[in-house]
Amino acid sequence: MGTQKTGLLRTPWFQLTLALVAVVLLVVAPLLLPIPVNQTLARIGVFAVAVLGLNVIMGYTGQVSLGQIFFLGLGAYVTAYGVEHGWNIALVFLAAVVIPGVAGLIVALAAARLGGLAIAMVTIALPIVGVPLAKRLSEFTGGSQGISARFSSAPGWTGLADDQWQYYLVLGIGGITFLLVFNLVRGKYGRAFRIVKENEAVAGAMGISPYRYKVLAFTIASMVGGVSGFLYMVVVQYTSPETLAFHHSISLLAAMVVGGAGRIIGSLIGGVYYVLVPNFTNEVAPTLTSLIQGAILLLVLFVLPGGIASLPRVLRRWTGRSSRSSPSTPPSTPPNTPPSSASAKEDSP
Repeated sequence: MGTQKTGLLRTPWFQLTLALVAVVLLVVAPLLLPIPVNQTLARIGVFAVAVLGLNVIMGYTGQVSLGQIFFLGLGAYVTAYGVEHGWNIALVFLAAVVIPGVAGLIVALAAARLGGLAIAMVTIALPIVGVPLAKRLSEFTGGSQGISARFSSAPGWTGLADDQWQYYLVLGIGGITFLLVFNLVRGKYGRAFRIVKENEAVAGAMGISPYRYKVLAFTIASMVGGVSGFLYMVVVQYTSPETLAFHHSISLLAAMVVGGAGRIIGSLIGGVYYVLVPNFTNEVAPTLTSLIQGAILLLVLFVLPGGIASLPRVLRRWTGRSSRSSPSTPPSTPPNTPPSSASAKEDSP
């Protein structure tokens, strides 16, 4: 029975039906939910995209990156600057993706040859340098006061409230981003990323340049970070140097680990963790927020080293073990089986 159930879950038509049901629920949800819930769901989408970018570089390629929040903040600042100066919104979005991508490419060209703690130190420097830089470049960033950009009000022809319109923008842009990354990691580039992650020497022997694919992964992660920055301004409509703070990078890293590194669904779970868990810990004990979050992270790492996304696989493994360890009923003797020689002797007169 367990095998039949597992086979059903893996059939394409069942997975397609499940995906369609999920899409319908996501589309209908903002029409039925109150404003605070819609805003929370939109924020989850924003940070799910941010975790997705981090997953590309760490989960799939195995590089240590502690500066992903810098690219989110850069995308947010570019968006705010473009809106304040009356740029076309399509140009604003393009700039919010390309400029972080170029910045990520420049960093990757220097950092991708490094490994271990060296590349970690390079990426740590991004948010550390980014905060004072954002304060100093007040002409572009608003300095310590930050900068706001209100451009995501619902058009009159939609008949939607602002929170619903913002939710749909995040759902549409974020959904397309997830789909593109999903196709990327399932194709030849994703296979190359995984080989580089497992063993760079083997990758080189197979004709796969570890340096080239590390640079590519870092650049893609930076561009996805820019997308999340644009969506951040759609929902929050305000950014400041605090957006670039290093502790946000650590929170993104924790969200990726809890959700599941190297898993697309893990990025969605990571977005949920990033938004909801701090709210929960603040409600439980505001003075122990960091302690509770650390305990949750350790608990997940001990119980599910692959993150919450690995839970179905762990349950299948446990179910398989229990079924193998259960006593099996001895097979009954077929009716036409002749008696053994020992029993024949006992039965003979």
